[in-house]
Amino acid sequence: MSNAVLAPPPLESGTLRVIPLGGLGEVGRNMTIFELDGKILVVDCGVLFPEEHQPGVDLILPDFEPLKERLDDIVGVVLTHGHEDHIGAVPY
Repeated sequence: MSNAVLAPPPLESGTLRVIPLGGLGEVGRNMTIFELDGKILVVDCGVLFPEEHQPGVDLILPDFEPLKERLDDIVGVVLTHGHEDHIGAVPY
């Protein structure tokens, strides 16, 4: 079995794709990408703080892998508010 990230199927023109990269089922690591007509809007870019059973871990970042090959398609980043779980991963 391959560890490669599978690319989502192509979209029809005018169709919105919403991909949560973090923040589902957890408090933190909030990041969602919205794709429309080949352009991407990133909403939030937060960190998740480790739990007691994760010694030595300072921060847990969203999975940026789906964006690595699409950096030129990103048209903007919206940060909804100033909490670390929504803005903490911006420097990374």
